[in-house]
Amino acid sequence: MVQNSRPLAWGGFIILRTPNYLIQCVVNTADSGISLNNIPIESTVDIEGKVVSAKIKDESILPRDFEIQIDKITLISSPAVESLPIDTSKKELSVHLDTKLDLRPLSLRHVRERAIFRIAAAINNGFSECLTDLGFTRINSPKIVYSGAEGGANIFKLDYFGRDAYLAQSPQFYKQMMVGVFGRVFETAPVFRAEKHNTSRHVNEYTSLDLEMQLNESFHEIIQVEAKVLNHIFKKIESECAYEVSVLGLKIPHIDRILILEFEEAHELVYKNFNIDHRSENDLAPEEEELICQYAEKEYGSEFVFVIHYPTSKRPFYAMSDPADPSKTLSFDLLFRGVEITTGGQRLHAYDDYLKKMKEWGMNPELFSSYLQAFKFGMPPHGGLGLGLERLTAKLCNLKNIKEATLFPRDIDRLEP
Repeated sequence: MVQNSRPLAWGGFIILRTPNYLIQCVVNTADSGISLNNIPIESTVDIEGKVVSAKIKDESILPRDFEIQIDKITLISSPAVESLPIDTSKKELSVHLDTKLDLRPLSLRHVRERAIFRIAAAINNGFSECLTDLGFTRINSPKIVYSGAEGGANIFKLDYFGRDAYLAQSPQFYKQMMVGVFGRVFETAPVFRAEKHNTSRHVNEYTSLDLEMQLNESFHEIIQVEAKVLNHIFKKIESECAYEVSVLGLKIPHIDRILILEFEEAHELVYKNFNIDHRSENDLAPEEEELICQYAEKEYGSEFVFVIHYPTSKRPFYAMSDPADPSKTLSFDLLFRGVEITTGGQRLHAYDDYLKKMKEWGMNPELFSSYLQAFKFGMPPHGGLGLGLERLTAKLCNLKNIKEATLFPRDIDRLEP
């Protein structure tokens, strides 16, 4: 497809958008009889020509050491409008975010937009590859469910043949069940949150990269696995997406060592170093996440911070409390460039512990009978995590809004395209 066209008196240049790269082509009208004025941008064309050496400076074009001298060009299809509503041939797609999202089928054709989702694809593929190599089995859990994994009001309700059903907030219940089958499982799939938010950090449908695994000693094994997975992803991006990294001007990080803070330590760090006091709260405020990451990068040279032992009152009912202090859980969040991208931890695995916890929390175990079967029939100690694909992509690509890292975002106002 024609990404750009520059007609000149002697002929001109066409930039072709192929499945992987942009390729420069040259037309000499005197030799070929071709006029670029008859080839609109976003046309689909078939070309014949000669490959010749070139020295191309434009970094959006690859390869840069050759171009194609066109002898023949056949127009296969062209836009139905005379002028496109946005110019995807420019170096920067300088339009309002809403315009970009309204015209998503077109805006995604811009070189920088394509690069973002090449990075996202590499993250998705790298997650799966690394876990497969580590002995994990891929699963596919249902997205129409009987009850929510996390409870609360942030769950979409639907009519399921006259019965109430819901869109899954998480594959949590199913991936736990499958630990009893395979020991180590993972899934990459959409999840749905019915929260009426309109922020740069949230969408109502996103892709969750999930894993769940049997534990031998402690929940720190999950942290170690995630560090391995992320390093594998970053190496994959560097090796397979060098073009996209160059186009976007990215700095790809690595986890050389694991920086871990206790939840209460994180609050104290912000209070001591920035004089901002959230110590009475049972979660980290967004500004705390940003400040913790700034501090960690400055003092430790790390862009990643694992915050562990979140309060039991903050975590879901299936989170395991610390035997040494039941007010804390054996759980963690991973912060990266100012945002939480992962939540994980160890789960309860004993049936009686579930019944006790549900009773304490005023929950009815009968509503979770199908889930509790797994524990009634015996389960090993286990834990896992969920990693938000769009959040990680947005942070890697230095995007201000998670919607820019989402192909077709769904939020409180947007249901199309």
